Amino acid sequence: MTKQIVELINDLAVLLSEKQLKVCTAESCTGGLIAKSFTDLPGSSAWFERGFVTYSNESKIEMLGVSGSIIDYYGAVSEPVATAMAVGALKHSHADYSIAVTGVAGPGGGSAEKPVGTVWIGIANQSETRTQKFLFDGNREMVRLLTMRTVIKQLLPFVES
Repeated sequence: MTKQIVELINDLAVLLSEKQLKVCTAESCTGGLIAKSFTDLPGSSAWFERGFVTYSNESKIEMLGVSGSIIDYYGAVSEPVATAMAVGALKHSHADYSIAVTGVAGPGGGSAEKPVGTVWIGIANQSETRTQKFLFDGNREMVRLLTMRTVIKQLLPFVES
């Protein structure tokens, strides 16, 4: 984990703690890396509520309530699925904010439409959900680290507002 990511997590921890808010994660392509990084920080129980690792389509459906028909129609790596994951994580937790990531970390699994490095990030609170597509360069580890850094950078201004 890079120094920049550690600093971003610290900034997020301070912000959430000051506002007495909690966050949860719903991770696919990062496989729990974001939750692990959050809980590496002592005192994270004050602001990290829970993490869902929903790597399979079935787990997205069972744990987060993502519609199987949405997955079938759009694919697991899509805006509607990232949105549904973020909303489902909030619904199945006691968090104030959720982070959802679904993507193709590689080295295989990509296609012309969704190449390796394609990641959808969803963040949500009770009144709004924001979802955005990213295309990251690099190997599997780099795609996952860039996803983690980006999701925190997306969440910080959302919580600040």
